[in-house]
Amino acid sequence: MDIEQLKRQAAAMALTQVRPGMRLGLGTGSTARHFVELLGEQVAAGFDCLCVPTSEATARQAAALNIPLSDLDTLDRLDITIDGADEIDTHLNLIKGGGGALLREKIVAAASDAMIVIADHTKLVETLGRFPLPIEVNRFGLGATRRAVAAVCTAHGCAGELRLRQTAAGDSFVTDGGHLILDAFFGRISQPEALSTDLLDIAGVVQHGLFLKMCKTAYVAAPDGVRTLTSGN
Repeated sequence: MDIEQLKRQAAAMALTQVRPGMRLGLGTGSTARHFVELLGEQVAAGFDCLCVPTSEATARQAAALNIPLSDLDTLDRLDITIDGADEIDTHLNLIKGGGGALLREKIVAAASDAMIVIADHTKLVETLGRFPLPIEVNRFGLGATRRAVAAVCTAHGCAGELRLRQTAAGDSFVTDGGHLILDAFFGRISQPEALSTDLLDIAGVVQHGLFLKMCKTAYVAAPDGVRTLTSGN
């Protein structure tokens, strides 16, 4: 069974938690795409829901499937957000933002009564940090912000470099919000809460990819089946 099949199995499990009339946050990334596809099939069969996408890419996919869309200016709360993750630790803390949508993903998740994560088993780690941590920053004052971020990362034991994300064409990667992303290659993040605070204290940092105490349930697919992980947060 390949990874895409596992992702789809995790997405199918999350779909079992969705009830008619729910207001849903739709995540971004390769695993979330499977969920949107499956939800689109249900909508085509008459399923009632209203969704807020976390990226322009997800919005385009959902619109093409005729999934009803709204936004957080119109809706005050969402029932569930279903999204993927780049890493999941034993406490269901996450690193997200490999696709560059971390700011909108965090806003939508925070506006939801519950966050469900769908992933394949390769995303499980004992300690966060193997996947580079995305840090979304303002374009203005990039040099000063980058130096401040580098200092914080060094203080927290970052084992690798701090890299400005680029596209395949060699241009700076720009988020849907018009910001840039610095990827910090930690290797291991021993104190994620303290790191989160220190990064957000930097004026030019818009947000980071540490999603701490936000995920309540994760469906993790492996060759021997889908595991349900829950958090007491």
